[in-house]
Amino acid sequence: MRATGRLHLGHYHGVLKNWARLQHEYECFFFVADWHGLTTEYEDPHGIQGHVWDLVTDWLAAGVNPGSATLFIQSQVPEHAELHLLLSMMTPLSWLERVPTYKDQQEKLREKDLSTYGFLGYPLLQAADILIYRAGQVPVGADQVAHVELTREVARRFNHLYGREPGFEEAVTAAIKKMGKKQARIYADNRRKYQEQGDESALEAARALVQNQQNITLGDKERLNGDLEGGGKVILPEPQSLLTPASKMPGLDGQKMSKSYGNFISLREEPDDVDAKIRRMPTDPARVRRSDPGTPEKCPVWEFHKVYSDERTRQWVQEGCTSAGIGCLECKKPVIEAVQAELEPIRRRAEDHLRNPDLVRTIVSEGCEEAREVARATLDEVRSVMGLQYR
Repeated sequence: MRATGRLHLGHYHGVLKNWARLQHEYECFFFVADWHGLTTEYEDPHGIQGHVWDLVTDWLAAGVNPGSATLFIQSQVPEHAELHLLLSMMTPLSWLERVPTYKDQQEKLREKDLSTYGFLGYPLLQAADILIYRAGQVPVGADQVAHVELTREVARRFNHLYGREPGFEEAVTAAIKKMGKKQARIYADNRRKYQEQGDESALEAARALVQNQQNITLGDKERLNGDLEGGGKVILPEPQSLLTPASKMPGLDGQKMSKSYGNFISLREEPDDVDAKIRRMPTDPARVRRSDPGTPEKCPVWEFHKVYSDERTRQWVQEGCTSAGIGCLECKKPVIEAVQAELEPIRRRAEDHLRNPDLVRTIVSEGCEEAREVARATLDEVRSVMGLQYR
């Protein structure tokens, strides 16, 4: 997540609740993308450092647990930058120019000079962010699927260029022997069925067979998987998009909740400010007077009810609004109570962390070390296959 300051309810419902769930299902790496922030804010970077700590504090307050996931800062793991550099040597320029968001963002941010290599190359830095951890799944919204697909293409090209290490065929033969005669025969039969007949079920059976082998190394497994498809060793696995459900959290004016629109409620919003913001929310313009009936579907408050209210409350709103049986302030009261109830534990946890900033820095420092350990292992292999290992 880019370092843009404190987070709001849109971030919570769109990303953080999902992260809090995923951390118990996968080995997760969550990082503050401060280098990515520089791609558009390079002329005025002074706020980024403060934004980083705001972001991490909000993550922790929202339930992201450093005991279940690795939390770190992108720029504190320099292996990201080196892998980005190495990938840039073999990534065609045209691949970056065709990324859908490249021209879109230039149009939206016309006031900024984005004719920089950093802005053009940020999708490749994103690819390095993913590939350095050999990630299997990347939680993204629908608008980011194209970036994951670029990452897959970069990994595929890298493996094609560098996956055939010296002595690859001999290493594959040795790995097959380690499987034992029966398993080796099954592997060979399935490989032949896939390579000669395109039998996808044979490919899956061979992959499963390799994965279940207990007496061969991870490197041997990668070589055998590469051999199955007629390629080489899979050095950088191709990640898959793990689609994040679209956020149903609207802004206070009915648009998407966004700081740029000024229609947000932050995760650490003071209770009185939450109350005041929701009370000032616009409602159905047809309800000029208390006695005027309205249409909930034309009112931004109804969108909040769809997020926070149960069926009984929504029925009460429908009947009361369309008959003018309830006023707009009455309608807003259950929303205020539900938002306050959701934010209260988040505010409390955030306050605990704000009182103990050293703990937050320790969490991030330890996360950076954990991330670097994984990243170094990947980079060692990348350097080796690119002929850059001098030990």
